[in-house]
Amino acid sequence: MSQFQRESRPESPAEDAPRAASAKAPKIFDYHNPAGGWGALKSVGRHLLHSRSPALNARSLFKLNQPDGFDCPGCAWGDPEHGSSFEFCENGVKAVTWEATAKRVTRQFFAKYSVSELKTWDDYRLEDQGRLVEPMRYNAETDHYEPVAWDEALDLIADELKALPTPNDGIFYTSGKACNESAYVFQLLARLFGTNNLPDCSNMCHEASGVALNAALGTGKGSARLEDFEKAEAIFVFGQNPGTNHPRMLGVLREAAERGATIVTFNTLKERGLEKFADPQKPLEMLHNGSHRISSHYFRPKLGGDMAVVRGMAKALFARDAAGEAVLDHDFLNRHTAHLEAYRARVEATEWATLEAQSGLTREEMEQAAELYARSNATIACWAMGITQHKHSVPTVREIVNLLMLRGNLGKPGAGTSPVRGHSNVQGDRTMGVFEKPSKALLDALEAKYARPMPREHGVDSVAAVEAMRDQPGKVFIGLAGNFTRAISDSVVTEKAMANCRLTAFISTKLNRSHLVTGDQALILPCIGRSEIDRNAAGKSQLITVEDSMSMVHGSAGINKPADQSLRSEIAILTGIAERLFADAAIADEVIDWAAMREDYDVIREHIAAVIPGFHDFNSRVRVPRGFWLANPVAGLEFGTATGRAEFSADPLPAAVMHQQLASREGWLTLQTMRSHDQYNTTVYGYDDRYRGIEGGRQVIFLNRDDIARLGFEAGQWVDLVGESDDGVVRRVDGFKIVAYDTPQGCAAAYYPETNPLIPLSHKGDFSHTPASKSIAVRLEASTRLA
Repeated sequence: MSQFQRESRPESPAEDAPRAASAKAPKIFDYHNPAGGWGALKSVGRHLLHSRSPALNARSLFKLNQPDGFDCPGCAWGDPEHGSSFEFCENGVKAVTWEATAKRVTRQFFAKYSVSELKTWDDYRLEDQGRLVEPMRYNAETDHYEPVAWDEALDLIADELKALPTPNDGIFYTSGKACNESAYVFQLLARLFGTNNLPDCSNMCHEASGVALNAALGTGKGSARLEDFEKAEAIFVFGQNPGTNHPRMLGVLREAAERGATIVTFNTLKERGLEKFADPQKPLEMLHNGSHRISSHYFRPKLGGDMAVVRGMAKALFARDAAGEAVLDHDFLNRHTAHLEAYRARVEATEWATLEAQSGLTREEMEQAAELYARSNATIACWAMGITQHKHSVPTVREIVNLLMLRGNLGKPGAGTSPVRGHSNVQGDRTMGVFEKPSKALLDALEAKYARPMPREHGVDSVAAVEAMRDQPGKVFIGLAGNFTRAISDSVVTEKAMANCRLTAFISTKLNRSHLVTGDQALILPCIGRSEIDRNAAGKSQLITVEDSMSMVHGSAGINKPADQSLRSEIAILTGIAERLFADAAIADEVIDWAAMREDYDVIREHIAAVIPGFHDFNSRVRVPRGFWLANPVAGLEFGTATGRAEFSADPLPAAVMHQQLASREGWLTLQTMRSHDQYNTTVYGYDDRYRGIEGGRQVIFLNRDDIARLGFEAGQWVDLVGESDDGVVRRVDGFKIVAYDTPQGCAAAYYPETNPLIPLSHKGDFSHTPASKSIAVRLEASTRLA
């Protein structure tokens, strides 16, 4: 028995959770404290203990987000140039302890529990069993996963890919948890195989940002850097909850507020992190139970109303400009923008009554927001999935860019666009070429490097991948990290589609629901985690790299022993597949030496430097503390658009957003899905949502008090949620407890992935195809469940 096996513990029973897994009836309470503070510190302690390795994980935190340590496997918020010894947050601690747990999922676990039984477990209980330690293959006859040798598993993947009728029957999915080197090898493997079927988690979150920014500015990334937040006079935050999703951002916002910057929030729900924050790393503040206000103004539009809000602000600015006030930057507009006249005409033709009806705000509120914007000479606009997960998300992001351009808030210190992305390397994966719609420049560069033709036909995005698996059985699905079936919409439809595959294979650190949705054959391939040492055959520790939301590329090297000696790195697994897949192909070893890539990641970075713009001298530049910046042309007022200028859009407002469409339908509401505080993406760390006053359960729906009375229910009552079924698919989730909450009338909220079954696969963004998870039509029925 190995040292790693001796140190492991048996799998944890359900009752080993911080809150009992069977506790479906949550306790509801009023939370009056600030975000952060003592509540965050207590949570940190609880999760350190729950990992069963508190000393190891406490040591790990001192290397988290440090130049000589490893990058947080959680969010993509940037690291300061001159950081402190504590560059982590509460949810970063959860991410690290979740990965670096002492619990193990062994072959004995899989022998004990059938896949059918495991399907009855919730997301928390599945992942809380611990780290996967050896490759497993599904046996349909016994309904159990069974151990399989690495060579046999990799041979199976290669054989099944080779047997496909066409390369486009292979689907290569990537989560933003994968590092740059893994992502590059993965996209290279897929394209050499002959397909651009490279869906990724961007398809489900910030795709609208990339589409809109590319159209408006010629670059799909945010232009604001972390140091710009130190210089901004105003920061406008749209549809974002950093207190849960990007907690380190709260420290930056707090510092901005302390020096007098105006922080204006537009969010349907009142989020505690955007109201006030107590920094757990400020001892004096903690001793005095102090806190600091974050938002100076907090506006709450109805779901889907943000585009109308921003247009209302622009309308107010144009009116003041017409009256002779100096509120527009005409020099910037004349020198650097195009199509202003069409946009202005569209805005001025829009009636205030239309803007009020769609936004849910009054004219006075929109004019007040415009005044706050006009006072600032340097403004950053931030946004997240409250903006990007609507049918009209791309026009909404473009409207935000329009607003920034009116006062010249591009290409100067303290200003710019800041789409705050989710998973730690979701932006880097796209930079490395993980995209179903690759640019001609990328494909040309790959062909020049590898002397092989690259597929030119666009591949499938995440929604289209489900449609393809549903409609054309026999696909092979390979998932590089992530939990695809729980991330995507229309869960029942998605799981049936996945079951149509010939093979499903997931490269993962922990057990999740996607492993239980098997094709004819299924593999679980366990890999080392971000916090663990990745050694090559010679014993050398390997360096990986990631890119944050501010386009900083930096190194990451784990410090902990791998959970088990049998684990392989993502790159070892991918190059192993490639060697088998292309063993008989005419790919010269001197062009692609997969073994060399596996043994020294510097070799991969040399390939990246030869193909991906901005990565010259990659190996030397990434070893500089904090890495290097992938220069954004927008920061230099260079725009890769057809006109060579920043382009205004004159998109019409939607004829009616969801809350307007449902106004005449008795009993219907607009639902948004969201994360709890004990959650990151599809990973559920526990059953609490401290800032919203939820303890011990996730089956809740947040409703306006007037809606509760209007619909004939009571707070605390159990209800079932019923979605649209025009296509014949029954969409419902049962047993949700009503929570009275400060949300606009007609707008409800509940957690995902539990409510993903309510989102039709076809309900997606125009142009982006992102599931419209923030605007779902639902009605409520009294549940037969007893409290």
